[in-house]
Amino acid sequence: MADVTLRDVARVSGCSVATVSRVLAGTRPVGVETARRVREAADALGYRPNQAARALRGRSTGTVGLVLPQITNPFYPALVRELTHALHADGRAVLLADCDDDPVAEAEYVADLLSRQVDALLVIPAHEERSRAAVAAAAARVPLVLMDRGCGPGVADSVAVDNTAGMALVLDHLAATGRRRVCFLGAAGTASAAAERRGAYAAGAGALDPGAPERVALGDFSVEWGRAAVDEVWPARPDALVCANDLIAIGALQRLQQLGVAVPGEVAVTGFDDIPMAALSAPGVTTVRQPVPELAAEAARLLALRLSGDNSGPQRSIRLAPALVVRESSIPSRLTPPRRAERDAAPVT
Repeated sequence: MADVTLRDVARVSGCSVATVSRVLAGTRPVGVETARRVREAADALGYRPNQAARALRGRSTGTVGLVLPQITNPFYPALVRELTHALHADGRAVLLADCDDDPVAEAEYVADLLSRQVDALLVIPAHEERSRAAVAAAAARVPLVLMDRGCGPGVADSVAVDNTAGMALVLDHLAATGRRRVCFLGAAGTASAAAERRGAYAAGAGALDPGAPERVALGDFSVEWGRAAVDEVWPARPDALVCANDLIAIGALQRLQQLGVAVPGEVAVTGFDDIPMAALSAPGVTTVRQPVPELAAEAARLLALRLSGDNSGPQRSIRLAPALVVRESSIPSRLTPPRRAERDAAPVT
């Protein structure tokens, strides 16, 4: 079958080719009834815009570049899925790049995507400071939205979960369940999400125990670090491990089980993000759920505003409310072994 053209859509809809072009490109307002007729005709004929031809005419390529820090983190595939759906609904395709937490590689991928004439960029920065120059330069060329992490003020529109509120939910939950000797297992470096969660813990943990803000062990966002972190902090005998993400929490659970430590009887474990593994682990991990569909929808909305020509307004910073998902890793049940005698506990530092 020959490709369907704008002229074919115009013939079926009873509109001019120019009107059909305006409706399908969204370049100028058209009456509701006219737009309906054009879109129904395009759907019936199976019309698809020729993106290559559109790009050659100096218009939109219909593509958005997405740069991630590390696709192996299970949080990001879920986010990519929602972003792909949200952008597809706006008629845009996604070009994905994984920089493997390397700001140098990130800058190279950003430059490559710009050379491919993407209409806009979505970036989850690898590093708050070292990512800034390349991201700011890109934001001066195309609409750009930062997601999940930032790289300093004044760079671009951004959307992320409220990490401070999420950590407050965790600490309130642990306080309500009688935990006091809490310890934070987090990630070093300057990724803004890591820093925000670490800072929120330090600000709020003192309400449980004056020494709690100082009980911090930092590594990276990995299962391996979660296992190693338990060995580092266990001499202090914490009764709760507050983990900066679910991968750390799952690693901590694995090591605690190897040591024969009862969870949650002796120690509670909490995570952050609510990746699928958090619900599937044994015990299930109490965690802070990021609103991934809303995160993707807001990012797509911010891009759409800028792509529509709304480039003069102030930069927008959106923080979405998290939710606490309580599972077995923090709530003792009738089957949970009793806590070990306090005489076994080492002095709290």
